[in-house]
Amino acid sequence: MKHLSLAWTLLAAAGITFSACQSQQASSPKGNPLMAHEDEITEIIAGMSLEEKVNMLHAKHMFSSAGIERLGIADIEYADGPFGIREEMEPDSWMPLGWSTDSATFFPTGSALAATWSEDMAYQYGKGMAAEAYLRGKDMILGPAINIQRLPTGGRTYEYLSEDPLLSGALAVGYTQGAQDNGRAVCLKHYAVNSQENMRGFINSVVSERALREIYLPPFEAAVREANAYGVMAAYNKVGGDWCSENDRLLNKILRDEWGFRGIVISDWGGTHSTVKAALGGLDVEMPSDRYFGQALIDSVKAGVVPEEVINQKVRNLLRVRLTVPAVPKEVANKQMTSQPAQQQIAYEVASRSIVLLKNEGLLPIDAQKVKTIAVIGDNATRRMAQGGVGAGVKALYEITPLQGLQTALEGTGITVKHAQGYIVPGRMRRNDKNAAAKAKEVEATNKKLAKEAVALAKEADLVIFVGGDNREVETEGSDRKDIDLPAGQNELIQAIAQANPNLVTVMVVGAPVDLRTVNDCTKSLLISWFNGSEGGHALADVLTGEISPSGKLPFTFPAKLDDSPAYSLGVYPQEQPAASGDVFVNLVNRDKFRAEMKADADYAEGILVGYRWYTTKQVKPLYPFGYGLSYTQFQYSDLQAKPGKDAIEVSFTLNNAGGMDAEEVAQVYIARPQSAIERPAIELKGFKRIALKKGESQTVSLSIPLEKLRHWDEAQNGWALEEGPAVVYVGCSSDNLPLKQNINVAR
Repeated sequence: MKHLSLAWTLLAAAGITFSACQSQQASSPKGNPLMAHEDEITEIIAGMSLEEKVNMLHAKHMFSSAGIERLGIADIEYADGPFGIREEMEPDSWMPLGWSTDSATFFPTGSALAATWSEDMAYQYGKGMAAEAYLRGKDMILGPAINIQRLPTGGRTYEYLSEDPLLSGALAVGYTQGAQDNGRAVCLKHYAVNSQENMRGFINSVVSERALREIYLPPFEAAVREANAYGVMAAYNKVGGDWCSENDRLLNKILRDEWGFRGIVISDWGGTHSTVKAALGGLDVEMPSDRYFGQALIDSVKAGVVPEEVINQKVRNLLRVRLTVPAVPKEVANKQMTSQPAQQQIAYEVASRSIVLLKNEGLLPIDAQKVKTIAVIGDNATRRMAQGGVGAGVKALYEITPLQGLQTALEGTGITVKHAQGYIVPGRMRRNDKNAAAKAKEVEATNKKLAKEAVALAKEADLVIFVGGDNREVETEGSDRKDIDLPAGQNELIQAIAQANPNLVTVMVVGAPVDLRTVNDCTKSLLISWFNGSEGGHALADVLTGEISPSGKLPFTFPAKLDDSPAYSLGVYPQEQPAASGDVFVNLVNRDKFRAEMKADADYAEGILVGYRWYTTKQVKPLYPFGYGLSYTQFQYSDLQAKPGKDAIEVSFTLNNAGGMDAEEVAQVYIARPQSAIERPAIELKGFKRIALKKGESQTVSLSIPLEKLRHWDEAQNGWALEEGPAVVYVGCSSDNLPLKQNINVAR
């Protein structure tokens, strides 16, 4: 009893309210599959030794944590990462095993999925990921990655979904349900406020409670409350001064007590910093080692500073997932190729709906009657994007490049397609590389030669398709970009090509915003094609040739210039970075040094004015706004009806495809509160719907906007509040094109 009393004293001193077992079972989300085995789990735990329990709470190998061998309970196998199942590696290293069956489907990355604005596509995406995880014997997918895209320069913007919490949340729910309905678990990441890569291993995110609740937490909350996500990964950074892996407020009070989360919380790789505080703060599994949750945790329990009941609850969380997600029999796993046709088709469907047409002055779709020679120019026309840089990558079975896709689509049409590389993007150079200057000079000389060849080819063609943008070396985990400029002199090359041949179509292969001012002025047609997966080249070709109409919408704002974006405009990013700070994952730095020496704050000074909320409220005109995307047809909006009810606003309107082509449109509903007594954005996205219409067809579109989506976080009351009074409902095709408007009154 002495040890137990000491433990309760420490818990109280830390401000931790220990109600785990009782409150978690009492307030479980309705129908949560994780709660189906509680009696069995209680019996299992009663028969386990302390050592067996703790053995489950840390990594067994690089991507697994232990089960209970004597009871026939399998290990949990983790699948990295969110857009494809990583190749098989040696158990305790990053070295690939070189298998012949572990080539997977490369799914379009997060920003591409978000550009579909389709919950159905997100569901199919999760379903496809689950199917391939099963073939590889994996239990939990380390994804989706759902942090808010706060910075245009963010290194992992391509992995994440959107700058808007409603859109991110809806897609996170779809992905989660798609994976878990098909037998595999997800692990939502990175919880929470992990919106920059620079200094992510020691940065303290300083964010108001209102911004936290309204912007950064909703995607996680939606996936937990609406989809019963089975796993959550704690982020590297701190929030409110505490590491996310030991953050009692985030992990215990909000995630478990408020939202009813019943699954497991795992650390990001190398993101655990303590034993006692992490154990009491809500972490369940330390990855990829046992430094803190191995013998040190056993000693802490024996010393009475961590109650064994805390250990029991962690084991319960793990067993909930293990008994809900059946282990793949060893004789079944890895017996056939990971990438399969059904998943490849899903990758195509997502990619084809993600491509965003930003501009079109008559060059698209390609007219085979007028165009007989096409010059395809650009390194990204032939570069594969499944791997590169740091972090999650996919050993793709295949990847159709833009050039391959176009060549296949135009085969037999009489159109000749020729390619010139045009430029090369130099790889990342190591710090203090003595040969850096010489290498840069060599690349510059090469690019001059390539540019000359490209301009010569452009002069000979009826149509030029320039394929530029970034690549996976430029946009990478572990570091943010220094700017949003196009690398390798692409602006100058595009200008030269446009002078040689004004019939220029530009395709930007990117995962994040880039500065498009020069491109926009030089090109007649402009598209965003993303890092679009195994079938990306086929999808792009089908859009370029008019086989399908483009229907993607921007999931984040493309600013006219970087300094227009909120964090840069306010001067709170980038922060001053210590010269030898390194990265917690990339450089495998000493993590004790992180705790002791590396301290920096990330000031989220823009508060709730993230992304389009900033631009619309501050009246800063972006180059291309959130939600924007053109079509080859014309859609007309009319007949808006917005009827407030007790629990929701029922919105209906007529959408007409007035053009000459079958197509899909994403209709968007925004709400404004111009007479609000509190600070609010000019408009906020509150609903959206993707609709397929045949040419000439009209449809009445209906959406229900729950009143709870109109609530704000009242910091004085420390809770959600609904402000009654006047509101304006807007409907249209982007955040700056909202032709329908109706005044309403919000009331309970």
